[in-house]
Amino acid sequence: MTHTLPLPDLTHERVEVVTGRRSGLFVAVALHSSVLGSALGGARLWTYPHWSDALGDALRLSAAMTLKNAAAGLDAGGGKSVIGLTEGTVLDEERRRAAFLDLGDVVESFGGLYRTAEDVGSTTEDMLVVSERTDHVVGLPEAGGGSGEPAGPTSLGVHASLLATLERVTGTASVEGRRITVSGLGQVGSRLAVRLAAEGAVLTVTDVNPGKRDLAAELGATWVPAGEEHLVPADVFVPAGIGGLLTDDVIDALDARAVCGPANNPLASRAGADRLAGRGILYAPDFVVNAGGVIYLDLEAKKLGSRAEIMQRVAGIGDTIRRVFDEAERRGVTPLAAAEGLAAERLTGRAVPALV
Repeated sequence: MTHTLPLPDLTHERVEVVTGRRSGLFVAVALHSSVLGSALGGARLWTYPHWSDALGDALRLSAAMTLKNAAAGLDAGGGKSVIGLTEGTVLDEERRRAAFLDLGDVVESFGGLYRTAEDVGSTTEDMLVVSERTDHVVGLPEAGGGSGEPAGPTSLGVHASLLATLERVTGTASVEGRRITVSGLGQVGSRLAVRLAAEGAVLTVTDVNPGKRDLAAELGATWVPAGEEHLVPADVFVPAGIGGLLTDDVIDALDARAVCGPANNPLASRAGADRLAGRGILYAPDFVVNAGGVIYLDLEAKKLGSRAEIMQRVAGIGDTIRRVFDEAERRGVTPLAAAEGLAAERLTGRAVPALV
């Protein structure tokens, strides 16, 4: 086997893996839990060294969605889709469309127990293609009456979480003059960087795409090569790219007071939470921090409140992070363990109220 990460334990309700009959591509849909309702989680289009890496990503991300949706107080379970590309594969328009039609077929086979949406590598236009094969898709283009892509709400929730994290490590939620490193300038990371720059943060940024250096110049941010950003002294380190960045070696060299960012599964292993705590680095759990997008998509799809009310709910993620920090301190555990415990309360029915 050549996969780079071991496959996680299979705790899922159902997993479907197919070779798309139109595209010939690897397509996986993982339903981790429908205990709280129809599962919701995006569709990732990404390149992997081996098909088992793509499957592992679907399994890990879907389990994280269960925690995310539970901690966010949503009546939604956890699931995820992955379309895996082999290295060097470039999709033309026809094959890309074929891939998302294939995904739509697999999503439809779940009979409504799983709803998909855009994610890393996919777009609202791709979701429109998925909708040709299934009704169980959210985040369609706003031009057609859909809710649009969720990067804005996700960024809002991350910003609220970052303020709560700053407050805990510095005594104030003010961004002005604070050293913040953003690793990854995708749709969420770039939005966050723009806002932080406007608020007076001393920004360091990076991305695997060197073209993002132009944005750094526009913001007056310091650009560093990808892979070196964790060495820059920071009040808050913001992982905003693909997961697994925080390996043991990176954590041991990390020069930051706290970690708070939108990347899914930024810890290379769960033990990383203890490693961060051992170094006195505060960790804001990713599945709480980055829940703004899924809150927005779920509530919009169910018509549960006006747009303004939904965004207010998203901003409340900051209070959830404060609650997680308080619970961790009270119990003498890591914030990750505290957040998992709060999510488990809803999943087991011991505590019904929403956490956000």
